[in-house]
Amino acid sequence: MSAPSTQQWFKSSYSGGSGTECVECAHTMDGVLIRDSKNRSGSSITFRREAWLTFTLALRDSKMLQH
Repeated sequence: MSAPSTQQWFKSSYSGGSGTECVECAHTMDGVLIRDSKNRSGSSITFRREAWLTFTLALRDSKMLQH
């Protein structure tokens, strides 16, 4: 995957914008990068596309069960 510094990072649409956001994401050709928004020069975690899809679908399904 590409170096994190060359990626276009974004915060969740659920972030409040008050500086309390915890993570930022960046899409790559192979998957997704995740980093701490308060430590942008720190390390990031890499998820392959399939793993990220499984994770986000599980979150969606879990949220749907709560309603």
